[in-house]
Amino acid sequence: MTTATISTSVPARLDRLPWSRWHWTVVIGLGTVWILDGLEVTVVGNIAGRLSEHGSGLPITGAQVTGLAAALYVAGACSGALFFGRLTDRFGRKKLFMVTLAVYLGATALTALSYTSWWFFLFRFLTGFGIGGEYAAINSAVDELIPARYRGRVDLIINGSFWIGAIAGSLLSIILLNVSLLPKDVGWRLTFGFGVVLGLVILLVRRQVPESPRWLFIHGRAEEAEELVGQIERRIEREKGITLPPARGRITIRQRRSTSFRDIARTVFTDYRRRAFLGLALFIGQAFLYNAITFGFGEILTKFFGVSTSHTGYFFAVIAVGNFLGPLLLGKLFDTVGRRIMISSTFVLSGALLFVTAWLFGAGYLSAVKLTACWAVVLFFASAGASSAYLTVSEVFPTETRAMAIAFFYAVGTAAGGISGPLLFADLTSSGVVGDTVLAFQIGATLMCLAGLVAAFLAVPAEGRSLEDIATPLSVQKEPMPAPAPAPAD
Repeated sequence: MTTATISTSVPARLDRLPWSRWHWTVVIGLGTVWILDGLEVTVVGNIAGRLSEHGSGLPITGAQVTGLAAALYVAGACSGALFFGRLTDRFGRKKLFMVTLAVYLGATALTALSYTSWWFFLFRFLTGFGIGGEYAAINSAVDELIPARYRGRVDLIINGSFWIGAIAGSLLSIILLNVSLLPKDVGWRLTFGFGVVLGLVILLVRRQVPESPRWLFIHGRAEEAEELVGQIERRIEREKGITLPPARGRITIRQRRSTSFRDIARTVFTDYRRRAFLGLALFIGQAFLYNAITFGFGEILTKFFGVSTSHTGYFFAVIAVGNFLGPLLLGKLFDTVGRRIMISSTFVLSGALLFVTAWLFGAGYLSAVKLTACWAVVLFFASAGASSAYLTVSEVFPTETRAMAIAFFYAVGTAAGGISGPLLFADLTSSGVVGDTVLAFQIGATLMCLAGLVAAFLAVPAEGRSLEDIATPLSVQKEPMPAPAPAPAD
């Protein structure tokens, strides 16, 4: 691999492409990781009771499953995001999105073979480690392969697909935990096995997804990037029966083999500190709103409305559908109406609606069904906002820092949701006191509204713009290319 100063139109060529079957391959091969995450989180929550029963084949308590095992999964996700995020920026998107999926598959399969608690805990951590790494590698690759005018809606729908996995996990658990169909020590193992099967299918599709041409030309592989984009263009021309127009715009870069951690940190937290503050606000706001609602979801329904624990899954399915419909139906507006208006409005509106829900709940106006309906409406907007947080941090920093920036903000958001959230909301939502639950709602709503106000001032108008226009790559040649050396005298 050689490095030099080059001029390339690869970004402009990628951004001018019409939507095609090739783009669907990218979305299916890379975007389905969120379904796996939703499946993992929901399955473990649903099988906690079964694992603690006598005859499950695993000496563990329900509190250990929802407490220690869940904490280890979160710790693994944070660690994996940071570890693999650094490697993704250094060694490429494709190598890492194959490695991280392999880590997930292996850890999930070995979780299904657990016969001791320490084994279960270890492989829950490693499963999270793989999933966290997926977020960094996948978000980087998706944004760098999807044309600018579609990037917002694609990112939102992909991130929102977490809830498809959540619904699948709930339904799968109902079937596989039915003791009339499967023994106690078999059903829960098969739920993890289903995740492995889904992961293997994704792996087959993912093999067809190429390395990011943007990463290639920066890291001394310009010829490979040019050839790859040429192959994509010819494939789309055959599919559409058209001749693509010439690309407009070139950039000149000085290629590099790697970017130091110091350069990454300086770029994100000094050169782009307003954007870093925006990312932190968005991730923390959405994490606390979701914890305010979902952390005590089952206990709120059972303690205040007498809903049977065997029926809470149906209520969860309703809010999961609302969560997915938000990004699906609102995603296009992030590309047309614009990022700033849509990000700020979805955050503020969801926070305001949760304030209204808190008041109605405190006043005693809600039944279990009405409360769930209120939650579904709140999360319809909150899910679009939360997904836009991932979109924001994946597009507002330079290419050389993208994966590491995604990893950092994902780790902060995951830690806030998985560590700070339970510490704050555990007693409030489980006390059985109406005022405590109202306070939990109000805390989540306040932080969501504050994040929306931050976005109103700091959100970047990135709709329809090239990634290189939103954040200039560190490798861009800011000085004129040197003139060629004079030929030696005869």
